[in-house]
Amino acid sequence: MKEKRILYVSSEVVPYLAENEVSLMSYDVPKMINDQGGQIRIFMPRYGNINERRHQLHEVIRLSGMNLVVNDLDMPLIIKVASIPKERIQVYFIDNDEYFKRKATFADEEGVLYPDNDERAIFFAKGVVETVKKLNWVPDIIHVHGWLAAMLPIYMKHYYKNEALFSETKIVTSVYGQSFDENLDLEMINKVKFDGVPHENIADLETPNYENILKASILHSDAVIIASENVSPSLTKFIESSGKPFLPFATKDAFAEAYTNFYRTMGL
Repeated sequence: MKEKRILYVSSEVVPYLAENEVSLMSYDVPKMINDQGGQIRIFMPRYGNINERRHQLHEVIRLSGMNLVVNDLDMPLIIKVASIPKERIQVYFIDNDEYFKRKATFADEEGVLYPDNDERAIFFAKGVVETVKKLNWVPDIIHVHGWLAAMLPIYMKHYYKNEALFSETKIVTSVYGQSFDENLDLEMINKVKFDGVPHENIADLETPNYENILKASILHSDAVIIASENVSPSLTKFIESSGKPFLPFATKDAFAEAYTNFYRTMGL
C-alpha cells in the first residue's frame, strides 16, 4: 500500500468522539494504511461536543470561506484541522455553525434525531469533496464510514461526476449495524434531487430510514465492506445481491490483512 492515497470519510473518529464500532474502525483502518506507508487523510464533521482546545483544532483559512448550497440555501463552509497525536495523521473537520455547533452528534438530550440530519449529511458530503478539490489531492480510494457520510458516494457519482480529479477514484462503503430507528426528514429525497440526482437512482430515500440510506449509498459505491457482526439480514442480503465486490465481516485481529487484500483487488 506504499504511496497509495486513501481518503477516509467518517461520521465519527476516535479520539475526537467516544468509542464505538464506527469511530474505532475509522481510526484503526487509516492507522493501518499509514503504518504501511500509504498516504491518508481523514475527514469528519466538527460537532460541538469536540473539545477544540484539547485536540488543538485550528481553522484553515485558505480552505474555508466557500458557500455550499443545501436545499437552495447558501451555507458557509469552515475547515478545521488537527493531528492525531503520535500518529502523524491529519484530520480535517467540516464545520458550519448552523449544522454542527450544537453540543451533540446526531440527537438531542432526549435521544430525538435532529430534524436537519439529512441536510447535515448533504453539507458534509459536499464539504469533503470541495475541500479535497482545493487541496488538489487525488485519492485512489475514498472509504466511507457511518450513515452521516453515506451521501458522499451519491454525490460523487452524480453531482461531481464530471470532476476530472476523481476520474480514477474508487469508492468503498463500510456498513455497520443499525444506529437509529426513525426516518430522517421525508423531504430528504427532494433535497438530493435539487442537486440534479435522478429520482430513480435514489428511490430508496423516499423512506429515509437507516437501511434505505445505506442501500442508496451502496448502489453508488464501487465496493462494500460488512464492518459489523450486527448488520441486519435484509441489508446483508441486499449487499450480497448488489453485484458489488464485498468483503464479509472480519474480526478485530483479522481485519488488517482482509482490508489490505480487499483494497488490492480494487487495483491498489
